[in-house]
Amino acid sequence: MKHWEQPSVWRAILLAMLVPLALVAFWPSPVDKPVQGELAGFLVLIHALGIPRWLNYSFIEATANVVLFVPVGVVASQAFPSKRIWQLGAFGLVISGCMELGQQLFLHDRFASPLDLVTNTAGCVIGAVAARVGIWELKRRRAQRQPALSPSKSNL
Repeated sequence: MKHWEQPSVWRAILLAMLVPLALVAFWPSPVDKPVQGELAGFLVLIHALGIPRWLNYSFIEATANVVLFVPVGVVASQAFPSKRIWQLGAFGLVISGCMELGQQLFLHDRFASPLDLVTNTAGCVIGAVAARVGIWELKRRRAQRQPALSPSKSNL
């Protein structure tokens, strides 16, 4: 097993990833606050150009929450290769739940959201599935490149 394939390496990466994730979660004000005006202006512009109105701030926020947790799912999948996808999703749910609970209890300018729990968990599951499919595909391609030794040739 190569060094980067070892679950212990991936567990260390996962632990390191939780630090910036905690910073995003427990920043005193919403992390998008500095760009809210620009984002609102951008949405007005694209709606004027004919982009459907369902592409709004709520959609962008939900998408950002999914995207934020995709790497968590990818790394968790490699850190815990024997776990099932639903277990990795539960892991994402627990992390998201801790973040939302912390916001509810300790941050006055932030608020907990059930939608964030759903979108973060979905991102974790998407990442875990993508990682498992990607690893499966890599192994399949490696196996195809390996010439199969027939018994008659191996005795030569």
